[in-house]
Amino acid sequence: MENTVLHKAATRGHANHGWLDSHHTFSFANYHNPDRMHFGVLRVLNDDRVDAGMGFGKHPHDNMEIISIPLEGDLEHQDSMGNTAVIKKGDIQVMSAGTGIYHSEFNKNKDRLTKFLQIWVYPNKRNVTPRYDQISLDEKDRHNKLQQILSPNPDDAGVWIHQDAWFHLGKFDKGITTEYKLKKEGNGIYAFVIKGDFNIGNISLNERDGLGIWSTSAIAIESLSQDAEILLMEVPMVL
Repeated sequence: MENTVLHKAATRGHANHGWLDSHHTFSFANYHNPDRMHFGVLRVLNDDRVDAGMGFGKHPHDNMEIISIPLEGDLEHQDSMGNTAVIKKGDIQVMSAGTGIYHSEFNKNKDRLTKFLQIWVYPNKRNVTPRYDQISLDEKDRHNKLQQILSPNPDDAGVWIHQDAWFHLGKFDKGITTEYKLKKEGNGIYAFVIKGDFNIGNISLNERDGLGIWSTSAIAIESLSQDAEILLMEVPMVL
């Protein structure tokens, strides 16, 4: 395939702080790789494991769309807008930092790890009013198909953000094929394998690999293992 960038899982940045074990697909904190600053407006893709009862204390954000996807365990969120909530596997959390927000995130469980993906997307509007939302999805709706979890439209399926981006999750039996057609001309798509193995076009992907593709209108996806899970992030390519 042309116009692709492959990020194998083992090439990601890695930080182990004891209570937090994090892999960074793109430059983040002390991991800096000038070749891996972002994919279009997709700025951060962190794969975090947080020890029981531990977490991120109150810290600030502004002008960023922040999406959290729990993979295991429960994550407690508190923010300066007065929100206190717990998200779990099957939920999607979104926060528009806009003019500025403080928040904290802790593993709600006292006896087990929490694993989650945190994703930052540059917004298409600066200094918007901060907002928080979370939804619970039926994971059956992504069996052998792609389930939309995010869009730019508050009336569409999933959460919404201030950006022309669409995210989908899929969980597939071995041997299932599907196609994803991009929603907007000029957008690219970044695929991240949560579990198992896939082919996208003629490129093989394994667990936690990422593949960015641009200048295409559609991609062909084939699951190579049972219960394989994938996250697709369609985003504008111009900052």
